[in-house]
Amino acid sequence: MTDRLVTFETEGGIGIVTLRRPEKFNALDIPMLRALETVLDEAEAANDVRVVLLRGEGKGFCAGGDVEAWAQMSAADFQVQWVRYGHRVFDRLARLRQPTIAVLSGHALGGGLELAVACDFRVAETQVKLGFPETSIGVVPGWSGTQRAVRRFGAQTVRRMALGGEILLAPEALALGVVDRVVGTGSGLTEAKAWAGKIAERGPLATEAAKLMIAVAEGEESAAATEALASGFIALTGDLKAGVDAFKAKQKPAFSRS
Repeated sequence: MTDRLVTFETEGGIGIVTLRRPEKFNALDIPMLRALETVLDEAEAANDVRVVLLRGEGKGFCAGGDVEAWAQMSAADFQVQWVRYGHRVFDRLARLRQPTIAVLSGHALGGGLELAVACDFRVAETQVKLGFPETSIGVVPGWSGTQRAVRRFGAQTVRRMALGGEILLAPEALALGVVDRVVGTGSGLTEAKAWAGKIAERGPLATEAAKLMIAVAEGEESAAATEALASGFIALTGDLKAGVDAFKAKQKPAFSRS
């Protein structure tokens, strides 16, 4: 379907999430955030999808938060409905079980860059600009631009963008580690699909476990990731089956540590 704000399609083991608000350079408002959250749940549940690409329709990847969507909010609504809800959706992306690649065929500024940062990898076309310009209009990065971005790229790089107002071109962003690959104009999606295809050939459970372990080391989701890894291990044991079978039979389980 192409009439939705965010769509999810599959090509083999690759899932493609597309932001579809090209007339606003895919700027995010509350309906867009809700649609993205729904689509991410859909991607998570797709057992045959091993890698997820995130792209924007038209000339922009994502212009960030739509100023018109939040400018008239009260301080309380801005905090809860905008900042905290946006955080929830971006965290959902960062914690997706599959590896994710942001396809930057257009500029990624403000919340758009924060969205790309929530992905595991970023492929940028050479003409793309990246930055955190929020302080130029009297606000601050609100969807982890001063948190997740600092963990992933270092404080000084984020200072240059958020405090100094620097807008990075893709080659400079590559040198700073903000993007992982730079390709020619019009080649971003092709490159991302090729890279995703190679990732999809790897062991899916091992890849998901490795992503979780990296998340723990990075401080992304230590508690949830630790419990997920431990629970997944236990689910493969004979002890779990013995316990469940005994529960159903209303008997005492005979664990074998197998």
